[in-house]
Amino acid sequence: MAECILVLDAGTTSTRAMVFGRDGKLASVAQAELTQHYPRPGWVEHDAEEIWQKTLSCMREAVGEEGAEDIAAIGITNQRETVVAWDRGTGVPLARAIVWQDRRTADFCAALKEAGHEPLVQEKTGLLLDPYFSGTKMRWLLDNDAGVKAAAADGSLAFGTIESWLVFRLTGGVHISDASNASRTLLLPLEGADFDEELCELFGVPRAALPRVVDTHGPLAEAGAEWLGRTIPICGLVGDQQSATIGQGCLSFGETKATYGTGAFVLTNKGAKVPRSEHRLLGTVLCQGKGKRTYALEGACFVAGSLIQYLRDQLGLIGSAAETEDLARSIEDSGEVVIVPALAGLGAPHWKPDARGVISGLSFASGRAQIARAALEAMAHQTHDLAQAFAADGAAWTRLKIDGGMSANDWMAQDLANILDLEVERPDFVETTALGAAMCAAVGAGLHPDLPAAADAMRGNAACFAPDMDEEVRKARLARYARALSAA
Repeated sequence: MAECILVLDAGTTSTRAMVFGRDGKLASVAQAELTQHYPRPGWVEHDAEEIWQKTLSCMREAVGEEGAEDIAAIGITNQRETVVAWDRGTGVPLARAIVWQDRRTADFCAALKEAGHEPLVQEKTGLLLDPYFSGTKMRWLLDNDAGVKAAAADGSLAFGTIESWLVFRLTGGVHISDASNASRTLLLPLEGADFDEELCELFGVPRAALPRVVDTHGPLAEAGAEWLGRTIPICGLVGDQQSATIGQGCLSFGETKATYGTGAFVLTNKGAKVPRSEHRLLGTVLCQGKGKRTYALEGACFVAGSLIQYLRDQLGLIGSAAETEDLARSIEDSGEVVIVPALAGLGAPHWKPDARGVISGLSFASGRAQIARAALEAMAHQTHDLAQAFAADGAAWTRLKIDGGMSANDWMAQDLANILDLEVERPDFVETTALGAAMCAAVGAGLHPDLPAAADAMRGNAACFAPDMDEEVRKARLARYARALSAA
């Protein structure tokens, strides 16, 4: 009996294929970087065909020549909010994908706010009017791309987020989106089973171009035999941040995780109750099985690991991300250097799309080490802003589970515990985004009866970091960050 899960993890900077056993052990992995396109300041694009081709190559490499017989199901997790437009007849992309980080629709969002539409949008979807979300990107493509406009006119247009795009290609034409990704479009009510006609009309998105909304786990579709030599059921679809929450085992009310990848994303499980925020946090679908939803409260910071990448690739201050930990430990403090990493605007709880990054406190004593340490400290500062907003919404954290590539940095993990003044837990296997998709697919394929059982079987051990910072030092750090934030 096949008992392995093939996970396709379509991230922002790379795409991966990973094979997991039903016990959660990683058997193989293949990864390929994705080209980042920045045609104008604030614009970020991907080539959807490149995403598909590299995903296909990775899945074949990870499975190997004989491995497909052991694959019970496919799970897909993905960068959320990124929009692909394609021709539903040919499967050919009509334009570059607009990435979640893209800010080109800021003016459109501002106009909708000015017209008084945000309360309706927030009440229905749990989201705010910000370029981050998918609906305004769809509208921009309809208004500005001739191919997309023509396809909408003749009924051949298909819109989707990345999991929807990959399923379409894997299946040869099935057009679906899971509830966790659909809840990020501005078009799906948190309490509605399908996309909302009133919201589609508000954003000017044709309902006919949108996918069918399905569960995050269950028998959802079937990948064609031409890809791996046999048909394989697709049994898990889940947005990356929801997937990491599941992978961390945050399946009970109040449990909280933070993922530090390209951005930083915090989700708190809110159970079956639709979350409502008074402090600029987001309500979202965590998962859905057999039509029954579990919700989460979310805060998102747009820049985390991408700040370290910026120091490496744009400024040339470091040769690798791993250098930052040694640099941070080489000095006693940052020498009052503070970074506000608003390189793509500010996310929750500020929601300032026009904000720009700030480095303050520079002196002749400031060098590579001070800037690298300030970049790591920025992770804790941003997370502290979110912690205050969650507490104000009645969802104070008692412990924080962390994951993602940056969380492997021990210095940063300890700094989080110090600034948040609470225990931080990090699993030994930090790639919980892929693990969560594996759990969803395992449940969908019947390898485990439900998500809690999958978490018990598949989630490994964890390390804990306890706060250990003088309170006056902590207050001074936060005060310096607040001053720098006001300049952003």
